[in-house]
Amino acid sequence: MKRTAIGPYQVVRLLGRGGMAEVHLAIGHGASGFERRVAIKTVAPELSDEPDLERALIREAVIGGALHHKNLMAVLGLGVADGAYYVVLEYVDGGDLARYLAAGPVPEALALYIVHEVALGLAHLHAAGDGRGLPLTIVHRDVGPANVLVSMTGDVKLADFGIAKATALADRTAAGTRKGRYSYMAPEQLAGEPVSQRSDQFGLGVMLVELITGKRPFAGETPWAVLDEIRAGAPRLDGLAADVHAIASRALAIDPRDRYPTIDAVRAEVAQVARGREPAGAVELATWLLTRVTA
Repeated sequence: MKRTAIGPYQVVRLLGRGGMAEVHLAIGHGASGFERRVAIKTVAPELSDEPDLERALIREAVIGGALHHKNLMAVLGLGVADGAYYVVLEYVDGGDLARYLAAGPVPEALALYIVHEVALGLAHLHAAGDGRGLPLTIVHRDVGPANVLVSMTGDVKLADFGIAKATALADRTAAGTRKGRYSYMAPEQLAGEPVSQRSDQFGLGVMLVELITGKRPFAGETPWAVLDEIRAGAPRLDGLAADVHAIASRALAIDPRDRYPTIDAVRAEVAQVARGREPAGAVELATWLLTRVTA
């Protein structure tokens, strides 16, 4: 049945649906004709009796609500309607990167800009602390094009903190459970081993390669096939310039200790490479997005 309202929000349409949740475009109303478009995320109706998914949704709101950065999707609120929780999110009008990648690769300069902006958001996420100033040591664990949103004005925002793990919060996930999209997951995560903030570099590295070449460096059909390819140590990096190849190779290292020390080190390296390319920023990204939308 089509939803017309979620709590006080008027539902406009369904924006997207994944395996565990659905997101609606909605409008919030206020005094004197005030309106704001937002995205409302809920657990998929057929899974509403799954407590783990409800807890993940709440965790997304708790983690996201404490974060404020231009490259992170803003979490605006958490509510309950008809006995079910919902998260109120910033609405980003361009949709996710996966939508645009389906039509082919991205110009190299724009790909570097996008990866740089995602790295900025991840750096803020990784540095987040609690109210006492203690580090939360958050790991996103699902960095990939489906979780990178772009606006039609060229903003780049990392989304979906539902499976992000903060070591200072209770980990309510069963041991060994694989979460996220396995094509972007680090080998330690695929193997069910402990993850660290360096695990997020791997997903960013996969995305960098895919944005530029249109292909992922590891193309197995199952999590185990991907893991076997990674362990073989032969990512497909054809078509990358030498300096970009060097970044991807290090971010995709099998051993986390061989990756960059921090995500900000990745960002700095990408920024250095980008300085040798044609200028690319929000304006150029917005122009390119418009050509894809109208094509």
